[in-house]
Amino acid sequence: MAYTDLQDFISALEKAGELKRISAEVDPELEITEIASRVMTSGAPAPIQSFLSANDPQGRMASQEPDAGGPALLFEKVKGSAYPLLINAMGSEKRMSMALGAKSLDAKAAEIEGLISWAWSQARDFNLLKTVPEALPKLPIAMSVFPKKISHPKCQEVIEDVGDNAGDGPAHSNAAGFDSLPVLKCWPKDGGRFLTLPLVCTEAPDHGVRNMGMYRMQIYDNRTAGMHWHLHKDGAHFFEQYRERGLRMPVAVALGCDPAVTYASTAPLPEGIWEMVFAGFLRGRGAEIAKATLSDLMIPADAEFVLEGYVDPNETRREGPFGDHTGFYSLEDDYPVFHLQRITRRKNPVYPATIVGIPPKEDCWMAKATERLFLPLLKQLCPEIIDMNMPLEGVFHNCAIVSIKKRYPRQARKVMNFLWGMGQMMYTKLIIVVDAEVNPQNVSEVAWRSFNNIDGRRDIVLSDGPLDALDHSSPLPRYGTRIGLDATRKGPDEGHTRPWPDPLVMDTDIVDLVNRRWKEYGF
Repeated sequence: MAYTDLQDFISALEKAGELKRISAEVDPELEITEIASRVMTSGAPAPIQSFLSANDPQGRMASQEPDAGGPALLFEKVKGSAYPLLINAMGSEKRMSMALGAKSLDAKAAEIEGLISWAWSQARDFNLLKTVPEALPKLPIAMSVFPKKISHPKCQEVIEDVGDNAGDGPAHSNAAGFDSLPVLKCWPKDGGRFLTLPLVCTEAPDHGVRNMGMYRMQIYDNRTAGMHWHLHKDGAHFFEQYRERGLRMPVAVALGCDPAVTYASTAPLPEGIWEMVFAGFLRGRGAEIAKATLSDLMIPADAEFVLEGYVDPNETRREGPFGDHTGFYSLEDDYPVFHLQRITRRKNPVYPATIVGIPPKEDCWMAKATERLFLPLLKQLCPEIIDMNMPLEGVFHNCAIVSIKKRYPRQARKVMNFLWGMGQMMYTKLIIVVDAEVNPQNVSEVAWRSFNNIDGRRDIVLSDGPLDALDHSSPLPRYGTRIGLDATRKGPDEGHTRPWPDPLVMDTDIVDLVNRRWKEYGF
């Protein structure tokens, strides 16, 4: 199913028992983070629970029952703002699946895999008489990817001008700017308050290629904010093109959309693919878009708020530090500055937020969705891949565990190099490759195989290449050494002349016998 907007999703969460309303007044400076963090970590894996307990002398987590990330939280009264705040809306596998209109992430991935396999087979064995009839039932899915433009979007029910734009006419009100929003300060050493779920809408200056990416924004004052564009992101590419031309760059920031639209802004799509198109595919229905009021930018029509303004190519300002999804503070650096000119919004909007930090947090489940949804494409391009797990402790791209059907020597290295060559997977600091019978989702099993199966000189691969801008361990920013670990079994064709032992596996007849007797005697 496709939700009409964020508030439709909120209603669905509440109906499913996945939302908790909080009527007490809360402070957006640190207090909401502490509340949400306790809820998000309530379903943490045992190693993380132990870590939290060791670093929690007050024992705050001891009373929490495991609940897969806890509920979504709707803070109805936020100090200093008239707007309620939603957080942890996609902070569990169930809610992340709900956001994509699926029973599970694997069910959504199977849907995508079926479509990719069909398209691949038609491209390989094209036959007009066969392909056209088979394609007809899939036309509604194909047509759904195209956004639908509307002229009177809900995100423009109220128009509030800021600063120099104030007082442009009777339809406009004099707004308070960023100060009107319940923007969070998440961690004690953060450089300030941050927009943590902004959908930043931009367009290339010449050829009209559009992008909608999620880049955090530090609030400097009522009218300016830092624009945290990473070097490798489309928004940064567009910014460089505007700077080369000496032009001011129009920017619109959407806050609070249909969750499929929000997720799409984080997806590692190929360069030039508009995230609103991908959102339509995920929804099974075209996402609605509208023209911004101060520029020709296309924005999500269902947004709760839209912040319109510009980035001056000649202006940068110090941004950070920021308590990041690595669990550490990302370092200060200079970034472009967004100038807020106008806020458009719904009549009764809900402000969306998230927090990041020591996993698991809400962003980990968004990353897990990416892992499952893009796995079918990886398997199609690299057929030996069986499954993949990017564990929560790896916080997005610090670790990937891949199982493969191994057929020839050094095949694990081929898979490593393939993954490092796939878009944002170039940031993956550690890739562990295991045999097909190993379950990558069982980190304990992977550790057992890895600790026992590797020889340091033969099985460890060092690869220099790009790293994420948030990586603090490399001597140089955005560049360092990645590690590949070949934990597959080895044979003579890989220089291992000794016999390779079989793992301990019980006879299946005995397993079946004990299963019956276990049940019979109530063990």
